[in-house]
Amino acid sequence: MSRTTFFEVRVLNGKTKEHLCFLDKVEPCSTIGDIKSLFHKSYPHWYPARQALSLDPKDKSLRDEDILQNLPVGTNATMYFRDLGPQIGWTMVFLAECIGSLLTYLLFYFRVPYIYSHRYALTSSPHQVVRLACACHTCHYMKKLIETIFVHRFSHGTMPLRTIVRNCSYYWGCSAWLAYYINHPLYTPPSYGELQVNYALFIFMMCELGNFSIHLTLNNLRAEGSRCRRFPAPTKNPFTWLFFFVSCPNYTYEVGAWMSFSIMTQCLPVALYTLLGFLQMAIWAKGKHRAYSREFKDYPSVRMAIIPLVL
Repeated sequence: MSRTTFFEVRVLNGKTKEHLCFLDKVEPCSTIGDIKSLFHKSYPHWYPARQALSLDPKDKSLRDEDILQNLPVGTNATMYFRDLGPQIGWTMVFLAECIGSLLTYLLFYFRVPYIYSHRYALTSSPHQVVRLACACHTCHYMKKLIETIFVHRFSHGTMPLRTIVRNCSYYWGCSAWLAYYINHPLYTPPSYGELQVNYALFIFMMCELGNFSIHLTLNNLRAEGSRCRRFPAPTKNPFTWLFFFVSCPNYTYEVGAWMSFSIMTQCLPVALYTLLGFLQMAIWAKGKHRAYSREFKDYPSVRMAIIPLVL
């Protein structure tokens, strides 16, 4: 009967090289996540999400799922610790971004005093498109809130607290920027009137339904607790057929929704916000597309990242 060889792990401060912790008799099959939990017992204020461990101070952080015996270390391993700072879960991140954006827009829609001239305070816009824009903006973020609570599956990953401040500032600020112009007392409706508004509204609704369908499909892709990895594929739902052509149709539908919102309101700030959003989502989509292509040898070569046949 073979005898188990245990590991000894020393944890040093990545900056000062100060000795922080010595872990004795660590199981070879232990993961980095397990080591973080053991380290947490010695330093309760550094919970696992705050910890970054690496084999060299200049190396990238090890993943929580990395197994100790598979790492290029001997039975006496040395790891370097870095404090990532206060962390917050992704669910709270999404809720903060969405609720703030939703409420910020409504402040301008209801003409809260001191935003516009006093004679326009607490008055409603005479243009129907302004009311439709508010309904669309509200539905968009209500949908995102519902998805955050009931649809999305978040890993145990977290975001640094300082990053959520930056993200919320961006989303809330952009929401205020759009709302200021769309709800402005001097706002002028689109050039082609109801025809332009109605066509754009229809496209907006289809893109929102498509985006929701894609998120449901991604949620159902892997059963709870399963480690089996599969790439997303079209289902019987026609909105998911965009998977035939792109790797991240959720971003495609998201961009489509904001493009239609831009056309419906004929507002330059909305168009600029849509462009900024597209550039960021294109980066995310290309990253996921490359990851799918590397991980799955049979991944469809016809698929693009976000725009069919183009990008």
